[in-house]
Amino acid sequence: MNDKNPNMLARIMKSASRIEPNELRSVMVAFAFVFTLMAAYYILRPVRDAMASDWTDTEVSLLWNINFFVSVIVVAIYGFAVTHLRFKFLVPLVYTFFGLSFVAFYFGVSGVQDRVLIDKIFYVWISVFSLFHISVFWSFMSDLFTKEQSNRLFGFIAVGASAGALVGPSIPTLFATNLGTDVLMLIAAVALIIPIGLVLYLERLKVTDLHNEDVHADLSAAKIGGNPFAGFRMFVSNPYLLAIGVFILLYTAVGSFVYFEQKNLLAEFSRAERTQILGLKDWVVNILTFSIGMFATSRIVQRFGMPTTLALVPIFICLGMVVLALAPILMVALALDVARRSGNYAITRPAREMLFTAVDRETRFKAKPVIDIVVYRGGDAVSSAAFASLTDGVGLGLGAMAAIGAGIAAAWGVVGRYLGKFYNSLGRQAAVRD
Repeated sequence: MNDKNPNMLARIMKSASRIEPNELRSVMVAFAFVFTLMAAYYILRPVRDAMASDWTDTEVSLLWNINFFVSVIVVAIYGFAVTHLRFKFLVPLVYTFFGLSFVAFYFGVSGVQDRVLIDKIFYVWISVFSLFHISVFWSFMSDLFTKEQSNRLFGFIAVGASAGALVGPSIPTLFATNLGTDVLMLIAAVALIIPIGLVLYLERLKVTDLHNEDVHADLSAAKIGGNPFAGFRMFVSNPYLLAIGVFILLYTAVGSFVYFEQKNLLAEFSRAERTQILGLKDWVVNILTFSIGMFATSRIVQRFGMPTTLALVPIFICLGMVVLALAPILMVALALDVARRSGNYAITRPAREMLFTAVDRETRFKAKPVIDIVVYRGGDAVSSAAFASLTDGVGLGLGAMAAIGAGIAAAWGVVGRYLGKFYNSLGRQAAVRD
């Protein structure tokens, strides 16, 4: 694409989303990349959630705990792969591996009479995939774009995830009855073939369009050293990574509190009514995420900086929790969850991914999955257990729980602001070294 004479699309994109003409192809391919990943996941998610209705709450709770330990093991295996495989093969192999696993599940369930055990394994595996596939994607993005580019471009790229989240569910909605849920596993497996070609194309655009050859040293031959558990060691020994981990833990705690508040307030409705309400809420979330990510996210980061950007959603959620404590009604809970999810997808998550551009490549690829998967799933397990103990055990009501949630959200905002300042200080130190 000619930088001196950009076409109309390039001019529009630069005006609307701060994308430079030489970045446009790379950004659009990255958009298609994450769109495909999220579409594949949302094809599989209804299959997983439909299985859970056949099991007791105790069985599902046990699967959540198993999921945490499986996540730890998978992250360790990923660390081993990072250590022993060349970078240019790593990302394609990850998606090939998951695609083949879904093919294996398809043939596994077709050859057995009693499929309960395989279904439960599939339930856990999709939960691992739901975080792992997107974590690997953002690691690749951090290795593709410079720090300055990530501030401008990650918000728009993140919109591709929301687009996939909109399109993906339409496949099981329209075809599950005719094709059967098992065939959806094959459809998702085929969808995961597409990113393999996109990874290779983006590697070429990195040189021809972005001219980012010097972002890191010799990708074609480099191996990331260390051992497969290096990511865990890096996480516990690095104050910056620990701060990111605390930020994630507080996010998951707030998410669990909002989720359980909403769940309890929906208890009086029939299952069909709940499905309709939650379906409408998901569409609102994705539409807001689209709008904010397309036109506002990069401008928020550029204008207000990382400290304010990371604290913005937590402060809003804190205020919403206070309102919910005073008026524990369904509409408030639903509005709060819409704000939390759309704010996270469009603002907090892209900003959080920018944080990893301040660390070296080995740290990015080894410690990031520990934070994105192990810390995240551990936070889910701990916070959901804490909520249940405070309600079922102590007997606190919805208003009291919302007040506690407001306190957690306030702490989340404080950590976000601290983390943003930490990020800025690392950037200044890097500039001095350069």
